[in-house]
Amino acid sequence: MSTLAWFSVVSLAAWLWLLLGQGFFWRTDQRLPPVRRTPPGAWPRVAVVVPARDEAEVLPLSLPSLLVQDYPGVAEVFLVDDGSTDGTGKLAVELSGRYGGLPLTVVAPGEPEPGWTGKLWALRHGMALARARGPEFLLLTDADIAHEPDSLRRLVAAAVDNDLDLVSQMARLRVASLWERLVVPAFVYFFAQLYPFRWINRPRPLATAAAGGCVLLRTETAVAADVPEVIRQAVIDDVSLARAVRRAGGRIWLGLAERVDSVRPYPGLGELWRMIARSAYAQLRHNPLLLVGTVAGLALVYLVPPVALVAGAWSGDAAAAWAGGVAWAVMAGTYVPMLRYYRQPLWLAPLLPFTAFLYLLMTVDSAVRHHRGRGAAWKGRTYARPEASPDR
Repeated sequence: MSTLAWFSVVSLAAWLWLLLGQGFFWRTDQRLPPVRRTPPGAWPRVAVVVPARDEAEVLPLSLPSLLVQDYPGVAEVFLVDDGSTDGTGKLAVELSGRYGGLPLTVVAPGEPEPGWTGKLWALRHGMALARARGPEFLLLTDADIAHEPDSLRRLVAAAVDNDLDLVSQMARLRVASLWERLVVPAFVYFFAQLYPFRWINRPRPLATAAAGGCVLLRTETAVAADVPEVIRQAVIDDVSLARAVRRAGGRIWLGLAERVDSVRPYPGLGELWRMIARSAYAQLRHNPLLLVGTVAGLALVYLVPPVALVAGAWSGDAAAAWAGGVAWAVMAGTYVPMLRYYRQPLWLAPLLPFTAFLYLLMTVDSAVRHHRGRGAAWKGRTYARPEASPDR
């Protein structure tokens, strides 16, 4: 066999393993756990904490959805204005007056102290203010996340019925432009491949993660886990939060959302590139060896199959063409459920190698930015040496 044929066979073997041995990551059936018992007679008190920095563009689409939640118990919203310059806090007050609904408190804690990322600094103040009201649960949700009216009720019912300490949903991201169609479903697909939801949700979990846009957390668990202080430097704060909760003995569930959506637009490749590159190298713990391994792995798994099929067919290398073609077919087949979840055309499935190549370049760019001292940058702040997800 030729060298190309060997690479294509190894790639095919990797895809067969991913298909069957990686927690069936490609399936999209991990939705909110069913509620088997009757709803609680007295619904627990909930505080919704929303960190917001320069979110005036999306706040009219997201905040009203929280204010009008159809929740049978007591709930209130705390929006933390994290140094906004676009009138985010003032707009939040105006929206509250216009829509009514749940009580809204707006607080501005000022610039973060050294050693804190901006979002976690905002969460610290919002959670402290909320805990003074004695809520049993905290809903931590981003300012670009819109919730259907029954979202909070369904989240709390799932947590109470299944004795969960953290319930997190991966919000359905916006998919409208061509680049969003190419990149966004793959973002969730790759995340699920790295952190298979089924492994996270097992009684004896094999992985730990959360989705930061929508996290329902028991207050007593947050206190026991010393959140957010223990993860104050984390750029990938959702995974770090889940690990802190797990270390404190908490039970975690993560799945895809049906009634929670991100309204933030990423119309061009540049916006998507910056969103992914700002934390990609942090995910690799700023380790050059992990970077090399990741780049090699992406090339072997995603790029070799189409190259082997085309080059093998062109040169008459039947083994390379056959193995590459089957690997590419398996790859595309595992992507189909995610495309259906995002209501996208299935012809995008064979283009996954192209998207993976973009992610490879974004990951390398993330490392280059870090070593040039720019690190993770977001809305005017740069974190040169953040922690990916502290394990101490």
